[in-house]
Amino acid sequence: MKMKELFEKYGELIRYLIIGGLTTVVSLGVYYLCVLTFLDAENPVQLQIANIISWIAAVTFAYFTNRSFVFRSKNEQVLKEAVLFYLSRVSTLLMDMGLMFLGVTVFHWNDKIMKIIVQVVVTIGNYVISKLFVFKKNEEEPPK
Repeated sequence: MKMKELFEKYGELIRYLIIGGLTTVVSLGVYYLCVLTFLDAENPVQLQIANIISWIAAVTFAYFTNRSFVFRSKNEQVLKEAVLFYLSRVSTLLMDMGLMFLGVTVFHWNDKIMKIIVQVVVTIGNYVISKLFVFKKNEEEPPK
């Protein structure tokens, strides 16, 4: 298969992986900034505060880039779509927090490495949720 054919067939997934990678950079960057400057990852509450701050930054970035670049949403109900997007991300936030708690607080693994591992799991979950529930195509809408 030629590159163009591959991109036509898997373009949405390729775009999602690119945006997912950039979203991960935003999440990790904000998380590391928090724990290296004003929050202590050894403190379970401060660990979760850093996690939540990084989540808010990453989800905000992800919504706008997923809407326009990945799924190319034409939904005119932007507020409703954004609310659904944020609510859908709460489930993966809880997964993120649970995995970070287990890895860092319970098993005492390195928080920075654990954050990378968790981001991979979360990225996969987010794609599935976005595709099936947030940016689902209407039946009459032609594929892109």
